[in-house]
Amino acid sequence: MFKKRLTFMLIPDSTGTARQISVPVAGLWLAASSLAVVIIAKVLFASLWVSNRVDSSELTQLRSENAQLAERYEDLRWKLSEVDARYQELIEKEIAIRTLFELPEIDLEERQLGIGGPGPLVSEPTTPLGLQAYESTERVEELLRLSSYELEKFADVEQELLELRTELAHTPSIKPSPGWFSSSFGYRTDPFTGMRQFHRGIDIANRPGTPIVATADGKVTRAVKAGNFGRMVTIDHGNGYVTRYGHLAKWTVKVGQRVERGEIIAYMGNTGRSTGPHLHYEVWKDGKAVNPRSYILNSGNNL
Repeated sequence: MFKKRLTFMLIPDSTGTARQISVPVAGLWLAASSLAVVIIAKVLFASLWVSNRVDSSELTQLRSENAQLAERYEDLRWKLSEVDARYQELIEKEIAIRTLFELPEIDLEERQLGIGGPGPLVSEPTTPLGLQAYESTERVEELLRLSSYELEKFADVEQELLELRTELAHTPSIKPSPGWFSSSFGYRTDPFTGMRQFHRGIDIANRPGTPIVATADGKVTRAVKAGNFGRMVTIDHGNGYVTRYGHLAKWTVKVGQRVERGEIIAYMGNTGRSTGPHLHYEVWKDGKAVNPRSYILNSGNNL
């Protein structure tokens, strides 16, 4: 096939002389192939040129984004340092609260054991930015674990403080009435018999009608006339504490009523066996009379 020849007749115009050209088929194929190769080469070079331009543009954009990420990670590291400092301050405050209220402390080892360790690396960072990103991510995860653990411990502290608050609210701690202490707790000479006798409370003297308040939260269990004590109110505060108020002019509460510390429960009088208007005040702990002065934090002859 390639040995054959093709003959072309060239006729320029009606007056010109016709010419005949004979071309080998192989030559035509070679020319056509060469042209195709040239065209393909130009197309490939054009594609590579465009691709290189695109890759260069993308590389410039990636470098710009990489620089921005580096700045953000650096900013994140500073913020993490600030968060870490605040977290350490939070721990110090928790320790101070536990110390102040004599709550159990948390050992440093327990805190570290409570947070667990960092997760395994999926792949080793190969660039400074990659390492910085990994370290920042690791620190964020650690702070999240620490904060979760600390939140649990603060919840424990809150519960213990609520229990302590309830206990304190039900513990006698204030003076039940304005006035001066006219008789103390312990042995004394009985003003009626002249004999040495144990006085199970304290006496606070003042004018008749002086308000008398509950010295702690509790429940009124008695409001009666009780012989030598005259009109008397008894309050059960729980936790083994009971208070008694005697020689009252009148009471303002009833049996079964809940009262709060500082709430008026009666008025000073001179009922029962009494030499003058005063309040006889007793504090009992676990069935035993104790010195009421030990349970008056705002002590003083007058209020």
